[in-house]
Amino acid sequence: MSLLRFWLSDTPLTTKLFIFSALLIIVPLLIVGLISYHQSSVELEEEARQYSWQVMEQIESHVEYYVRDLEIISLKILNHPDLAELVKAGPRVGPHYDAFRKQVEFMLKNAAYSGSEISNITVILDGAEIAASDGHIPEGAAINVTGERWYSAVPYNGGSLLFTRILQHDARNEPVMTLARRIYSPQTLEPVGILLVDVNYRRIKDIADKVSVTRKGYFYILDSEGHYVYHPDEKKLGKVLEKLDFSLFTQADEGTSLRVNKGEDFITFSHSANLGWRFVTSIPYAELSRPAGRIGETVLLTTLLTLAAAYILGVFFAASLIRPIRRMQHFMRQVEVGDFSSRVKVESGDELGQLSKGFNKMVEKLASLVEEVYFSKLRETEGALRSKDMELKVLQSQINPHFLYNSLETIRGMALEKEEEDIATMAAALGHLLRYNLRSKVPVVPLRDEIRVCQVYLQIQQFRFEGQFTYEFCIPDWAWDLSMIKFSLQPLIENCFTHGMGMASRPLSICITACQRDEQSFVIEVSDNGPGIAQDTLDRIRADLRQKDITQGGHSIGLVNVHRRISRIYEADYGLSVQSVPGKGTTVTLRLPLSVAIQKGDAG
Repeated sequence: MSLLRFWLSDTPLTTKLFIFSALLIIVPLLIVGLISYHQSSVELEEEARQYSWQVMEQIESHVEYYVRDLEIISLKILNHPDLAELVKAGPRVGPHYDAFRKQVEFMLKNAAYSGSEISNITVILDGAEIAASDGHIPEGAAINVTGERWYSAVPYNGGSLLFTRILQHDARNEPVMTLARRIYSPQTLEPVGILLVDVNYRRIKDIADKVSVTRKGYFYILDSEGHYVYHPDEKKLGKVLEKLDFSLFTQADEGTSLRVNKGEDFITFSHSANLGWRFVTSIPYAELSRPAGRIGETVLLTTLLTLAAAYILGVFFAASLIRPIRRMQHFMRQVEVGDFSSRVKVESGDELGQLSKGFNKMVEKLASLVEEVYFSKLRETEGALRSKDMELKVLQSQINPHFLYNSLETIRGMALEKEEEDIATMAAALGHLLRYNLRSKVPVVPLRDEIRVCQVYLQIQQFRFEGQFTYEFCIPDWAWDLSMIKFSLQPLIENCFTHGMGMASRPLSICITACQRDEQSFVIEVSDNGPGIAQDTLDRIRADLRQKDITQGGHSIGLVNVHRRISRIYEADYGLSVQSVPGKGTTVTLRLPLSVAIQKGDAG
């Protein structure tokens, strides 16, 4: 992604528009195509499974119905008195026995005639004697039968076994479906022979041919051991299932659909509990997925046609976007060489038109700024001439405080010599204030330093207004090290004396408190019980806090100065606010962030 972003960073805008337009077309179409292909494949597989299931149920019902008729015929033969007499007959030779056998053959012929599909009915006794409905008894047929794979699978519980086999008849191979039952002696109830009812294989083939799976799909039947009972290729009848493991059919649930032979074939099977057979449909997966493939081809063709149409339309669209931008590039080159007189023609009200307007305004602003820079250079030259005078004034401002501090110390010493404690205390307090101003060069100090300076200031005011006011500090221990702006608290206390002293009949009371406002800030409140502030004056003070220019002098300069310094060092959410009720007093609130000051002890 980073490589693509790097490559696109220097690519022309027209190419970028085409690339992103192509992506906007290709990605949704590919997503829709993939989802459609997947969903159609699932639907086609489910449709094939349902159809195959219906085909197999139809064939299974026909075959079971047909087999039931064979079961009835075989039971009639086993219970026929002629067969019972033949079984009870003693020696298997002699005219007496031959008569019984002829009666049995006659009975077998009648039974064969009752079913038009029956090709032959054979009775084998003691593995040697044979009676057939067609009278055709090949030499050694009994011995051959006992050696067949299916012979040992014929049930001994009176049940039957169905299988298919190839019989040689008149020098040709004839596929037949055979129902086999064991014959029991009526005296000993021991098996003494076997009954074989051969049915023309064409009957099953006719049943299977009535349904069609797909053009290349086919249907086949397997017995309980995995031998082919039916297959379109008659050469496979009676042979073991090839290419697939028969355990697939024994382990999977009935009605399951599987992809086998490396996904090339799609098979569905059902199991007949009555017959023990498995009816299987096999469809080439390529044929099954052909409709889904056509959907994919349609999506691909649609994508290519849409891309071609998008490219043709995108050329005209990109030209309409790029033309104003290139025109603006031309004017920007003129501005680069200092020509501020050029203006871009605004041809629309869209984003490009707004961009052109913004460019024209920018050029006008640049022209005015260049003019301002020119005049500012002139003013800088004039200012350089006055810089020397400013250096002298700064030097004087640094010398005068030190001179005043030394003078106050001299006065304090003289007062102590003459035992004038009040004068010495006041001189020490003034020196303390002056030293606090000279020592600290940082704008932020701990709250404890500001409180000490205010205590010194109030001590001086006690000498001036003896007995006319009281004060109280309510500062919790956790607040002493919090940071605040230097000289931000003393002006507020001074404001109490300026507007509250002598304005009411009661003594002035000043209270300084600190408390936490929320998780990020705390407040310091300076309140008094003075005469309060009239509403119009209060509104003017609040307006001054928002927009007053302190360089112009006037009222509320101290409050505005404190508020501006707090807002500048911290954020706009912090600062000073004033609340007052006429006749009850005034409260000035400082809102400051909860942070600990790095520098401590500036108050001495």
